[in-house]
Amino acid sequence: MSKEDVIDAEGEVVEVLGNSNFKVKIMNDHIITAYISGKLRANKIRVLIGDKVKIEMSPYDLTKGRIVWRDKK
Repeated sequence: MSKEDVIDAEGEVVEVLGNSNFKVKIMNDHIITAYISGKLRANKIRVLIGDKVKIEMSPYDLTKGRIVWRDKK
């Protein structure tokens, strides 16, 4: 699967799970499990409850995603 095949969405972090996983509520009130992308992890970007984030999801599994951007407050 290439980078063009992902589905982009925006949401808000609802819950922090262990191991850099998060529960994120996306626009249509679905809650998905998301993890931090490698670039955010390498630059030690903190993601907290209430942060607005951008997520990439695979079209094959819409219950999981990757956090690629955290909006500044």
